[in-house]
Amino acid sequence: MSRAKPSAADASTTASGPDLLKLNRRASLLTLLTSSSTLICCALPALLVTLGAGAALSSLISSVPQLVWLSEYKLLLFSLAGSMMLLAGLLQWRARSAPCPADPALAAACTRARRQAWWIYLLSWAMLLVGIWFAFIAPLLME
Repeated sequence: MSRAKPSAADASTTASGPDLLKLNRRASLLTLLTSSSTLICCALPALLVTLGAGAALSSLISSVPQLVWLSEYKLLLFSLAGSMMLLAGLLQWRARSAPCPADPALAAACTRARRQAWWIYLLSWAMLLVGIWFAFIAPLLME
C-alpha cells in the first residue's frame, strides 16, 4: 500500500523541526523589536527627564519627531507588543518538543538556537514590563 505524499499546502500549514525553530527565532527577534519600541516611546523620555537631560530630550524629539507619535499611540503600541509576545510565547511552547537533527553538531546548534530564542524572549518581556511601568504605572504614582 502506497502512502500519499503531503502536498505543498499541508507543508505550509504545519511547521515542524527546523522550520518551527526558524519561525520561533524570527518571532523572538520580532518581539525584541516591538518591546524595544515601547522603551523608546516611554522609558527613554522618562529616563532623560529624570537625569535632568530635558534639553537632550527636546533635541532628540526635534531630530526624530516620530517619538511623539509613538507616545501618542502608546496603547496601540503596547497592545501590538503584547500580542507579539503572546504569539512568540505560543511558538516557544510549540517548539519545545520539536525534534533536533541526529547529527551531534546540528543537534548542538539546534539546542543553542532554542536557548537563545528563550533568552531573547525573556529579555523582550523584561523590556516590555519596563515600558509598561514608565508608560502607565509611574504616571499614576506621580499624581
